[in-house]
Amino acid sequence: MSLIVQKFGGSSVANAERLRNVAGIITDTYKAGNDVVVVVSAQGDTTDDLIEKAKEVNPSPSKREMDVLLSVGEQISISLLAMTIEKMGFPVISLTGWQVGMKTNSDHGNARIYNINSERLRSELMRKNIVIVAGFQGINRYDDITTLGRGGSDTSAVALATALKADLCQIYTDVDGVYTADPRKIPTAKKLDEITFDEMLELASLGAQVLHNRSVEMAKKHNIELEVLSSLERKPGTKVKEVVKMEKMLVRGVAVDKDVAKVAVIGIADKPGMAFKLFSLLAAKKVNIDVILQSVGRDNTKDISFTVNKANLDLAVSVINENLEMIGASKVVTKDNLAKVSLVGAGMQSNPGIAAKMFEALSDANINISMITTSEIKVSVIIDEAQAETASRVVHDAFFNI
Repeated sequence: MSLIVQKFGGSSVANAERLRNVAGIITDTYKAGNDVVVVVSAQGDTTDDLIEKAKEVNPSPSKREMDVLLSVGEQISISLLAMTIEKMGFPVISLTGWQVGMKTNSDHGNARIYNINSERLRSELMRKNIVIVAGFQGINRYDDITTLGRGGSDTSAVALATALKADLCQIYTDVDGVYTADPRKIPTAKKLDEITFDEMLELASLGAQVLHNRSVEMAKKHNIELEVLSSLERKPGTKVKEVVKMEKMLVRGVAVDKDVAKVAVIGIADKPGMAFKLFSLLAAKKVNIDVILQSVGRDNTKDISFTVNKANLDLAVSVINENLEMIGASKVVTKDNLAKVSLVGAGMQSNPGIAAKMFEALSDANINISMITTSEIKVSVIIDEAQAETASRVVHDAFFNI
């Protein structure tokens, strides 16, 4: 007998038919003799609909009240799924984030889990109940509802798998595994049987939407084996784990992120400590920085360019403009119609020429690169957003359609 945690996304439980399908997957797992804990997201577009309802009454609501509102979506899903399983004759109970002791910090809208009191969960499993848990939510030390940010249900599932020492954590989606690119955009994308935590973490962080990056980070830290598979088709998915059996491929996949804006701070004094001043100001406001490029100094000044997600662009510019004199800069220039295209693979570190081949493919497609960043297992380029789909296709073709 194994303990299996299963997570189902919003599209998997979008309507009554989908709920019955998911209930069938869960009860089949239960009938095989396994203990089952299920994490569920809000149905379909429920979260977006709730956000629109909030805007109707208050365009700028507090993050605390938004968390109270948005947590409702998952509660609807868990109750409907529990009712569906109940009708099938199986023992089941639905529990909210606070009922399972999902303790988080107080960063409303993007909270982080720091502890789970698993006593209630273990008690329900001892009673042989299938346990349906609301993903995406928890409570802080003041007993206020918090949410984990978009994709947070993946993180909820891995956190529960960690707390319960589960044998497997299955993430069910509307695709049947992890592909070398988004199969909805690139039909020639190939499904992977296995992928390492590091490769999956890079892909998730760089725009691939199959798994939430924080869930992969947590799974790697606690060595929780993940499986990404389809809720619509009964077939094996992609295993995400520390070591894969297959010989390392040079590259594992291509990811695209269109949530990219560039900030250029012009005329910073060319002396020690100025970059620290600039980025410490942004860090204090919790502005996450991605790619950074510093120009060669001239006339005792330098320019520093960096990328942020579009939601943080206005805040970043505001912070810098308020402190232009302190950092010795003359002005700030921005551009928000950008995208990041990334190539990921653990085999890249021991095989020279990968970056050159990627740049050749982009050059042949007449795509200009404005910024570049690399690591041992990835190469990312910043380009115009309008060319993102073309760029991902030609880079994918260069490595996978040989």
